Amino acid sequence: MHDQDRQDRPRVGVVGLGAMGLGMARSLRAAGFHVAVHDLRADVAAAFADEGGAAYDTAGDLAADVDVLVGVVVNAAQVESVLFGSGDDGAAHRLRPGSVYVMCSTVDPAFAAQLEGRLGELGVRCLDAPISGGAARAATGELTMMTSGAPEAYALADPVLDAMSATVYRLGDTAGLGSKVKIVNQLLAGVHIAAAAEAMALGIKAGVPAESLYEVITHSAGNSWMFENRMAHVLAGDYTPLSAVDIFVKDLGLVLDSARPEKFPLPLSATAHQMFLQASASGLGGEDDSAVIKIFPGIELPEPKPESATRAEPTPAPRPAPQKEN
Repeated sequence: MHDQDRQDRPRVGVVGLGAMGLGMARSLRAAGFHVAVHDLRADVAAAFADEGGAAYDTAGDLAADVDVLVGVVVNAAQVESVLFGSGDDGAAHRLRPGSVYVMCSTVDPAFAAQLEGRLGELGVRCLDAPISGGAARAATGELTMMTSGAPEAYALADPVLDAMSATVYRLGDTAGLGSKVKIVNQLLAGVHIAAAAEAMALGIKAGVPAESLYEVITHSAGNSWMFENRMAHVLAGDYTPLSAVDIFVKDLGLVLDSARPEKFPLPLSATAHQMFLQASASGLGGEDDSAVIKIFPGIELPEPKPESATRAEPTPAPRPAPQKEN
């Protein structure tokens, strides 16, 4: 890459180096961006900086040095802390007018809309940009991004979004629409994981070998992406969290909260939420979300395999890729 090409690109910061954020920061760097980061775990940020780029002690210090700040934190409370933390720790007042905050967190759509207004008062643009695809696709820059925001925000952030994703959907010119679509996606994801766990548990209880059940279902009409992906974790006996049980306690809670003002019934979402709540209450909240299968009594689950200690996220069967939206 020519030096001029690098100089013409926006300076990018990433806050939150979890399984998704770390992969996104690495994919940005692989695309030729100079990437600076902040994480509450200073050692994680320092390790990324050792690979190239820079690490900052606070989100505020990072914000002051970038044009596009990508937030990959868990929930609205953490977004609030990143942007409006006390003193110089908060990023909102340190971001220069005209810069963009790209919010990749799964939040209530109303929060996303309010945040756009709050940042706008400071001259900062906000892109509502929740993500899907898992840690493996984050690391290869192949995420799906469900985005909405002002054209001026896209004008600056587009090359950053493209470097992190395989598909960027533009859903509207105001924040909140991206989060609404992500809520629907999380409804389906959570219900599908819960249903996959229930089906696998029933098969095991009935005496069907787990491997045989998995082989048949993944080649039958009852298969789903979540069954194929998450039940592979169960077969391996490996519940290392790529997406934890407590993530779906939160996200399905958001699904239900979003429907309540409309008095809109979501019976399957409510049942799945209770299943994840039961798993969390049983001490499984930090395990992979496939551990929801452990709530079912009287079944003997597969034991961990020696090679599963370094499990990578399973890759589902190839499917046609959606077209990139411009």
